[in-house]
Amino acid sequence: MSLLNYTLRIADSSLILAQRISGWCSKGPTLEEDIALSNIALDLFGQANGFLEYASKLDGNKTPDQLAFNRNEREFFNLQITEQENGNFADTIVRQFFFSTYSFLFYTELSKSTDETLAALSVKSLKEVKYHLQHSKSWMLRLGDGTEESKQKTQDALQYFWQFTGELFEMDEVDIEMSKSGIGVGNSELKTNWDKMVNEVINQSTLERPVDAYMQTGSKKGLHTECLGHLLSEMQYLPRAYPNAKW
Repeated sequence: MSLLNYTLRIADSSLILAQRISGWCSKGPTLEEDIALSNIALDLFGQANGFLEYASKLDGNKTPDQLAFNRNEREFFNLQITEQENGNFADTIVRQFFFSTYSFLFYTELSKSTDETLAALSVKSLKEVKYHLQHSKSWMLRLGDGTEESKQKTQDALQYFWQFTGELFEMDEVDIEMSKSGIGVGNSELKTNWDKMVNEVINQSTLERPVDAYMQTGSKKGLHTECLGHLLSEMQYLPRAYPNAKW
């Protein structure tokens, strides 16, 4: 049961962020960036599918599609940062930078898992995450050290999304069990390197690191912001409206 829950957490974060980023399709600031964001969304959908297939096997009763489209808000365990709205371009970039930095460190460690399936999925995901990180980092530098408007919007985005970063490194009983067994990752141990990587880019971008204060939390227990409910109503509409449809 713990392994299923752990796998769903990984799958859900990728799935929800993919759905969110896909909202940029045909709306990117440039054609090249429109394609880049669409490709990142496709990568994340692919990662989600791999982990959902494994979760389906562990569950033994639900298909990957049922796990994606038939669960309600309280049954999702994605990190709260992934469900936040796209906002402006700077908002999307900062959200992606924070998550990609975390994902790079997380998958690097999970690729050493004693669970062969999780390890293999992590190795595959890591190849894509490296591009996601490089993409978001380059835009952080361009926006932060760009015009006064781009700098201010990026600083505002840093300030807003910072409240969701504490959750990245939380450990509950499932995380502890998975980590001790050699299957999962000790998330709390990732924070030092995450801080180092994030601080470096913030400084190079001539931005200011937000002050650590109250952090949002609760996703490991199925608690979310109001953003997730709206996203799921859109993402799950067709499969729920036409449950027997084939496409």
